[in-house]
Amino acid sequence: MKKASVLIVLFVFPLVAYLFFASGVNNFGRLPILTQNIHELDNFEGGARLNNKITILGFLGNNIDYKKGNAFNLNQKIYKRFGKFTDFQIIMVVPEGEEEKVEVLRKDLGKLSETDRWNFVYGTEGDIKSLFGSLKTNLTLDEDLGTAYVFIVDKDRNLRGRTDDEDEGTKYGFNTTSVADLNNKMEDDVKIILAEYRLSLKKNNADRSN
Repeated sequence: MKKASVLIVLFVFPLVAYLFFASGVNNFGRLPILTQNIHELDNFEGGARLNNKITILGFLGNNIDYKKGNAFNLNQKIYKRFGKFTDFQIIMVVPEGEEEKVEVLRKDLGKLSETDRWNFVYGTEGDIKSLFGSLKTNLTLDEDLGTAYVFIVDKDRNLRGRTDDEDEGTKYGFNTTSVADLNNKMEDDVKIILAEYRLSLKKNNADRSN
C-alpha cells in the first residue's frame, strides 16, 4: 500500500499538475491588450489587411539582406508551427522600391516551407512611421525603417503582449534575432491568442445552437 502511495506521489501527481497548468496557460489564459486601434493598411500596396486576422506584424526596412536571418528564424520557430491556421498570417512592412529584394526573400523562404500566409506590403516612409507609431511601444525603427522586433496583432487591430514579463515588465514585441525569445515566449503567446479565439468560436457556435 505504501509503495502504491509513493508511486502516485512521484509519478501521477506531477503529471496531473503539469496538465492543469498547461491547460490553464494555453486554453484559458488571455493575452493582454496593450494598444487599441492600430492603423489599418489602407495606404499600403500589397493587398493584405489586419482586420479579421491574427497577424504577426514586422518591419523589414530597406536592408532586407541584413534581415533575412530574422525572417528565417520567424519562419522556422513561429510560421511553421502556426501557419496552417486559417486566420493566421505574417505581414512584413517594406519601403516602396524593395519589391525585387522581397521576391528573392520569398523564394528563399519557399525552400524552407510554403509561404501562402507570408504577406508583404509596401509604403512610403511617412506611412511606415505612422503605422509603427500607432503601435505605441517603447521600441523604435532604425534608420532603414526596420526593426528586429515583431508584434502580435489581433483580429480587432489590437496589439497583444505581456504586462508582467519577468525580463521586460511590459513586453510589446518579440526579438527575431533571439531564438530563445521566439521559442520561450512568442510561441506561448501565439498559442494563447489562438486558443482564445477557438474558445470564443466554440461558445458562439454553442449559443447559436441553443
